[in-house]
Amino acid sequence: MSSGQLAALTTADVGALSTAQAVALGTAGLGSAQVAALPTSDVVALGSAQLAALCTAALAGMSTAELAALGTGQILGLTTAQIAALGTADIAALTTDQMQGLTTAQVKALTTAEVAALTTAEVQALTTGQMATLSVTQVAALSTADVGILSTAQAAALSTSGVSGPGTGGMNGLTSAQVAALPTADVVAFSSA
Repeated sequence: MSSGQLAALTTADVGALSTAQAVALGTAGLGSAQVAALPTSDVVALGSAQLAALCTAALAGMSTAELAALGTGQILGLTTAQIAALGTADIAALTTDQMQGLTTAQVKALTTAEVAALTTAEVQALTTGQMATLSVTQVAALSTADVGILSTAQAAALSTSGVSGPGTGGMNGLTSAQVAALPTADVVAFSSA
């Protein structure tokens, strides 16, 4: 279908599609109302390339339950712009497996509001590689509770700028074991902040 034909589909038309029809449909021209009209079974059946083809506004048509039902491969296929455009409720609804499956570029794309919305289980699920990519502002968005549950490996993976950056109030939640795991450069940077 052309983008014009897709745009002409009503939400009732889109909602009436079978899963096979929805999967066969090109998604690049769908709007948020049309995506919202797709049954969850159809959304979950979309491939990662089809999801990546959705504009950020169309992606907003997905419910938090639909996002949480996506496989890690489908989440991995989302662009950094799509990740940044997700709402805080969407980010909080992701599973720990989905969080662990994010690329470092996707983690970097999280807004500070999205980082602040992470559940403690999602923060605990972040890999050391993901932790190392967090910016100063992202680290500052972590709550004291989030910082307190970091493993020593996660705490050690935080960059020097993240540990010592301005407004890193959550970093006050570091335990003595976490501080002991920090590289020397991080301890020096943290103590001089």
